[in-house]
Amino acid sequence: MEKANRDKKEAMKLLREQRKAYIEKARAKIKEQNKVIKSIKEQLKDGGKTVPQLSTAINLPTDKVMWYVASLRKYGVLQEGEKDGDYFKYILAET
Repeated sequence: MEKANRDKKEAMKLLREQRKAYIEKARAKIKEQNKVIKSIKEQLKDGGKTVPQLSTAINLPTDKVMWYVASLRKYGVLQEGEKDGDYFKYILAET
């Protein structure tokens, strides 16, 4: 029994080592995403903005900003506000 536990621990240690680079890459990606989300929310604290306005403000391409906005809308963090020309202004959802 003791040998089996040691073998399991060794196997887990080996697996962690093998996946270390993947885990670090995933953590870095999550950190980057959280930073962008925080930037978008900060920009919307004072009122609604369109995707191009957000893109300029946070210095990120409009297609990436649109992806984040769509995701944040899906999960109820943002909502569409009034229309500004061809674009909707996005606002923080009421919590």
